[in-house]
Amino acid sequence: MKRKLLRLAAAVAFATVEAGSAGAEILIGMAGALTGPNAYQGEQQQQGVEMAIVDINAAGGVLGQQLRLISVDDACDSGQAVAAAHKLVAEKVAFVVGHQCSGASIPAAGIYERAGVIQMTPASTSPQLTEEGRANVFRICGRDDQQGAIAGAYLAAQGQDTKIAILSDGSIYGKGLSEETRRQLRNNGGAETIYDQLELGLNDYSPLVAKLQATGIQIAYFAGYYREAAILIRNAREQGYNLQMVSGDSIASEAFIQVTGGAGEGTVFTSFRDPRRNPGAASLVERFRQKGFEPEGYTLYSYGAVQAWAQAVAKAGSAEPQAVISSLRSNEFDTILGRVSFDAKGDVRQPGFEWFIWRSGQYVPLE
Repeated sequence: MKRKLLRLAAAVAFATVEAGSAGAEILIGMAGALTGPNAYQGEQQQQGVEMAIVDINAAGGVLGQQLRLISVDDACDSGQAVAAAHKLVAEKVAFVVGHQCSGASIPAAGIYERAGVIQMTPASTSPQLTEEGRANVFRICGRDDQQGAIAGAYLAAQGQDTKIAILSDGSIYGKGLSEETRRQLRNNGGAETIYDQLELGLNDYSPLVAKLQATGIQIAYFAGYYREAAILIRNAREQGYNLQMVSGDSIASEAFIQVTGGAGEGTVFTSFRDPRRNPGAASLVERFRQKGFEPEGYTLYSYGAVQAWAQAVAKAGSAEPQAVISSLRSNEFDTILGRVSFDAKGDVRQPGFEWFIWRSGQYVPLE
């Protein structure tokens, strides 16, 4: 029944796209945090999508039609994500790049499914998003079970005498990543000393830092968003505590180091492969920099999401969602991320996770 409803909604959406003249626009949605504490990364998403649309339109558009962007703000909030998804559906978008946070992508996914709209996230890493089995959902970044596997192995390799805390910010992303990291730590023969959850939105985590210090914690693995990670390590340095922080992809942002100041130096973390380092991305990276924007974090993943969808439409010879879904699942696409393809769940096969470290105000690969 679910697939039948999706086919019906898709047919309606396709009819809307095709109803105009050959020069009609195809509407593309972008859903992410344009306000709130995660707006810095929402801007990465926005910049990436905007540039991709400019470049595709300059090359003739998709099926001879120009793309036009409609952006909505979800503030990384589940309730606002639902409202944002309904707005994009009402606008009759053909494709959505988003959402940014897993806690926003997951509740929005069902709305897009019922409307026959393809969703591709450049940033949401919770496995739940694609494990729910929605045919319209794709992910062009990695998953937290992949990220947690290498994080857990890294922590275990520090030795059984090393006291480790695993902390979460309580978000869907943070909980999932912390649980997977703990599981993998234990699978590799290690164990955490503290497993805890901090309260989102505070401006000071000194009581938690004092607890970690009193327990003799040497490494704190933090699973959550960059703001809380930044405040936590800054508080530790303010107390003269030489805590080693290890974290995930959310801190692959200049916003982290801006909040921490020098306190963030030496923080290590897992994140997606950095496409800025690809030789083929050099000219695009330079174009972003010329306009005063550093295309870090999710920027080029958002650009790549638009590329993959546009190429899938071209290969299908149609913007009809079912045809595009089939095309996405059966082809490879040349993107700024390299050649990418998607598995039966909608997860990307190629981009994995790597280790990075903050040094001299920049994050670089950990040697």
